[in-house]
Amino acid sequence: MSATRSLALLAELVAHRTVTRESNLALIDHVRALLAAHGIESTLVFDESGTKANLFASTGPHDVPGVVLSGHTDVVPVEGQAWTVPPFALTHSEGRLYGRGSADMKGFIACAVHALIEASTLRLKRPLQLALSYDEEIGCVGVRRLLDVLHAAPVRPFLCIVGEPTLMRLATGHKGKTALHATCHGREGHSAQAPLTVNALHLGCDLVSEVRQLQASISQQGARDAAYDVPYTTLHVGKLSGGVALNIVPNRCDIDFEIRNIAQDDPAALVDLLQTAAERLTAQAQTVVPEARIEVVEVNSYPGLDTSVTEDAVAFVQSFHPQDAVMKLAFGTEGGLFTARLGVPVVVCGPGSITQAHKPDEYVALDQLAQCDAFLAKLLAQLQA
Repeated sequence: MSATRSLALLAELVAHRTVTRESNLALIDHVRALLAAHGIESTLVFDESGTKANLFASTGPHDVPGVVLSGHTDVVPVEGQAWTVPPFALTHSEGRLYGRGSADMKGFIACAVHALIEASTLRLKRPLQLALSYDEEIGCVGVRRLLDVLHAAPVRPFLCIVGEPTLMRLATGHKGKTALHATCHGREGHSAQAPLTVNALHLGCDLVSEVRQLQASISQQGARDAAYDVPYTTLHVGKLSGGVALNIVPNRCDIDFEIRNIAQDDPAALVDLLQTAAERLTAQAQTVVPEARIEVVEVNSYPGLDTSVTEDAVAFVQSFHPQDAVMKLAFGTEGGLFTARLGVPVVVCGPGSITQAHKPDEYVALDQLAQCDAFLAKLLAQLQA
């Protein structure tokens, strides 16, 4: 398979503006038609609105566990970023392919689609399958509907390869993520009489202090996994907002925060600790005004990935793509959901670097695209009967 062929399809995929808030159906229909032209049927699994869809396609024997190539079709917005090239038109310059999603992760999708087409012409002992999802960038939302369908299928996959950008290095793990929102309620009043009210921003800052104290405890005494750059579970407050005017005591404060946990830590237990802290702060505030309270709710979560290097599926990939050492990723993927829902071992391996993702002038190197094509050609050689 040539990088030139994947390059042409990548240009077509980048041209589809599949920002998460918008529909991905034009891209899905494009891929589906391309597969159908080569005799490959595909199944669509829509969201509730019918404006977005997952795609699943397979070629080869139907009664044998297959290898799934998995990728998400949505991309992050470009507004507010200083692009020097058109974000939704592929620009080829000095060995780099610029465009939104080129690295994250339409480069892999282009290679995977052509691998599936190539596979349809071969006699395979295991099927090659393609899973494309929507709304990954807002918490791996869309793929869950597809996994429900695959869970009911009579045969589960042997292996899933998630093609997030790893510079074609093999990864077997990433942290889980739990996104949380806290609403802090106080009582408004004149700032000259602030001690007679409850300042919701102060209440919020007290909760943030609890988050920071828990983080400090984990970083000093918590479990470790040296495969990660940050080898322990992290807590992070990303947004705090509230207040109307300087001379008004604010009655509401909103906080967005997250937990990114290594496999050894249970995020639910950490949430329980923060809920207990919120209840304690609420009780203290209610001694001043009875309506004061802190409400903490989970917004979204996905599990981490921790595939054992002793898995047969990992050895299978290593047989044609040997690595001195596998790695674990700082960012999340849909891989943890494949394992949690289907019991399928997952590895992450794809073209490009995550350091280019979500930035202006995002790019994937042409050489990376060629390496991915070569990787998938070796995979096809292993799948042939």
